[in-house]
Amino acid sequence: MKILVTGSKGFIAKNLITRLKEHPEFDVSTFNRSDKISDLEKKIKDSNLICHFAGVNRPVNQSEFKSDNTDLTQKIAEILEKIFSKSSEMTPIIFTSSTQAKMDNPYGLSKLDGENSLIELKKKYNYSAFIYRLPNVFGKWSKPNYNSAIATFCHNISRDMEITIDNPEHKMEILYVDDLVESILQIINLKEHKKGSSDLFHPLPNSYHVTVQETVDLIKKFHNDRKNLKVSDVGVGLERALYSTYISFLPADSFKYEIQNHSDNRGSFVEMLKTKTGGQFSFFTAKPGITRGGHYHHTKTEKFLVISGKAMFSFIDINTHKQIEIITCSDYPEVVDTIPGWAHDIKNIGSEDLIVMLWANEVFDPEIPDTYQYNME
Repeated sequence: MKILVTGSKGFIAKNLITRLKEHPEFDVSTFNRSDKISDLEKKIKDSNLICHFAGVNRPVNQSEFKSDNTDLTQKIAEILEKIFSKSSEMTPIIFTSSTQAKMDNPYGLSKLDGENSLIELKKKYNYSAFIYRLPNVFGKWSKPNYNSAIATFCHNISRDMEITIDNPEHKMEILYVDDLVESILQIINLKEHKKGSSDLFHPLPNSYHVTVQETVDLIKKFHNDRKNLKVSDVGVGLERALYSTYISFLPADSFKYEIQNHSDNRGSFVEMLKTKTGGQFSFFTAKPGITRGGHYHHTKTEKFLVISGKAMFSFIDINTHKQIEIITCSDYPEVVDTIPGWAHDIKNIGSEDLIVMLWANEVFDPEIPDTYQYNME
């Protein structure tokens, strides 16, 4: 399938084009400001589907609203009608409009005019047009001070720069770019573009409604988490999308950050990550012959994985005094659980430094350590 993407250097287009190029069955052509308008007709003729994303929302001159939004979409509609008159086939189109098309402002009116050009074709020829009225779209590759306030917030906060909030309690509707791209891919992959849509406007994928202040607070939390080794619940929903966007704005010299290494003549201990509800991750090393641990927990549990070397785990039931020894090494990965009420230690029985990954089900609290020394001999 040959797919033409207009506005190909824009934020949404970059995300879609990247996804399309991951599939060899799609042949992507592009149209942007560097192309001549005279090239547009040939590109449309050579395409099986148009993704029309070109437009402007913050022009230098307001006349650009008409030229870049209204006129360009009308030009595409004229070309489509011309092609139809000769071939009885019209290339389907996916058009990204804006929720501001319902508002009385220059940008919204220019988008509304563009919609109307395609709606007329749809009514006249039962044309396959899919119109998205987009809210604020955010995600990787968006431009600060242009595409969205979220892009500006992520850019500035990731660099410890000041941000300006005019109306903290303003409720925004925001849409994650990957969710939008997935919705567009469904139209393409399910061949919906061939049969068209009964609705003038394609339903949006899941969007989020959140205040400006709530958004800023989340981004600042992500930023501070890197300093205190914490990570929020960023695996689903808004937090997942917003966290990914924040991370994508980190400057190259901030891709890494330092964490504290507690070391002595036995080896080292390093805390890597503390989660809100899922415990914490650490690792430690032990020199040959060194034993670490020698304590028990009432409630805390841990999982150990030897990733280099050979170790012996010793366990003693502090109630019955039953003893267990487990030997494990990096050649045969095995997870060893610590059990509440069982004292335990770990001895390096190899000839090289032992390296062990550690997960604990709770973040260590020095006020309530739940760690009690025990004589393992």
